[in-house]
Amino acid sequence: MSSIETIHVDGVWLPAAAGETREVLDPADATTLQLVSEGGAQDADAAVAAARRAFDEGDWPRTAVAERSALLRRVADLLQRDREVIALIESRDTGKTLEEGRVDVDDVTNAFRYFADVVMNESGGRVVDAGSPDVHSVVVHEPVGVCSLITPWNYPLLQASWKIAPALAAGNTFVIKPSEVTPLSTVHLIKLLVEAGLPAGVANIVTGAGLPVGQRLAEHPDVDLFSFTGGLVSGTKAGAAAVSGAKKIALELGGKNPNVVFADACATDEGFDTAVDQALNAAFIHSGQVCSAGARLIIEESVRDRFVAELARRAEKIKLGRGTEDGVECGPLVSQQQLDKVEAYVASALAEGAQLRCGGKRPEPSDVRPASGYFYAPTVLDGCHREMKVIREETFGPILTVETFATEDEAVALANDTEYGLAGAVFSGDTARARRVAARLRHGTVWINDYHPYLPQAEWGGFGKSGIGRELGPTGLDEYRESKHIYENLRPEPVRWFAG
Repeated sequence: MSSIETIHVDGVWLPAAAGETREVLDPADATTLQLVSEGGAQDADAAVAAARRAFDEGDWPRTAVAERSALLRRVADLLQRDREVIALIESRDTGKTLEEGRVDVDDVTNAFRYFADVVMNESGGRVVDAGSPDVHSVVVHEPVGVCSLITPWNYPLLQASWKIAPALAAGNTFVIKPSEVTPLSTVHLIKLLVEAGLPAGVANIVTGAGLPVGQRLAEHPDVDLFSFTGGLVSGTKAGAAAVSGAKKIALELGGKNPNVVFADACATDEGFDTAVDQALNAAFIHSGQVCSAGARLIIEESVRDRFVAELARRAEKIKLGRGTEDGVECGPLVSQQQLDKVEAYVASALAEGAQLRCGGKRPEPSDVRPASGYFYAPTVLDGCHREMKVIREETFGPILTVETFATEDEAVALANDTEYGLAGAVFSGDTARARRVAARLRHGTVWINDYHPYLPQAEWGGFGKSGIGRELGPTGLDEYRESKHIYENLRPEPVRWFAG
């Protein structure tokens, strides 16, 4: 199989400087999807140099806001034009279903349109009252400069858009390194940026491993901002390298997210059905490979037996298979490494006393489920507690753990008993209780009687070890800007502080 050039520097598609390539695998059958360029530190340096020149000497940072906004809108239109193509790329590369891929493209489109709108709706600056008619004082925003962007393998296109759209809206240049496991949709997005008319050097991509490419982008002295989405261990290491160079940083490092279900949410058949359905969605969308997955079900003791029995019954019926096949509801895990990790978490939970209610194994092969694919059955583990590894750590797989509570205070304590704080949910038929509990949860996003929706106009990010900074919303744009205070004395005169 011939390789494609997936390194884009200063407007040119290139092979890796060292001539290396990498196989990108289809997780449904472990066959090779594509050979791509495997970049290294030399490629990262070249990309940063191009971004530096484009920022310091090029037109993009000084391009009128209206023109930047118009380009983002053109990109949004191109995304919709290529919706089916990109959805197929995302499905085959990550293993998710084709329908999930389509949803991702629509969400990415909305992100580009949102930042096109928000940057246009801003005034020329915030006037600050200096207390004198002889002073004109204003706070304005300017682009940060060169941004290095690192994105994860589970939502490669979506996470890229959350960084690229505000970076461009603010007038920055960037170098992006997608996950080496799932780089293909990000490569396509860079092609759309070029087609939309983005000047050479503004958008650069280097495909390759975290070591050395990601590390170099984190520590590079010519980078002004480092934005990373991924795991806690690798993110903190890269963040430390970036901080040592006094860069601005933004880190989204995952979560261990509680889904709290009160008995009053299940008081009617309709309420019970909704809560069970949402618990399935919370845990098993994209085979649980979601940073905000509701992997911890925290259920009121009085309804636990009925709820978990129904949850397990439905989980066993989830249709696993190749994401491009009709009727498939859940695809494979992304890699053999991730499959091994999930199997190890389940084994440790059972050794620590958890009760297996369903799943806990690889499913039997079928026409839509090749034996060589990285499939794992949706798994429900009952009787779990805080000391278990599966409760404390982010599993990133189709594993749902069950904990119980008797009182509202206990429910809140369990939900907050995590070093992460990305997202969580409360299901209750009592509006006052639901809002009260939501207010007490130490998580960046809290859903009430729902799970997983997000809005591009609302900030996304977490408390605790879930990260630093926010994406999306007005704050997501501010991450990519510097504030400057301009103080103008309209009637200058001597101060006479010094007698001479």
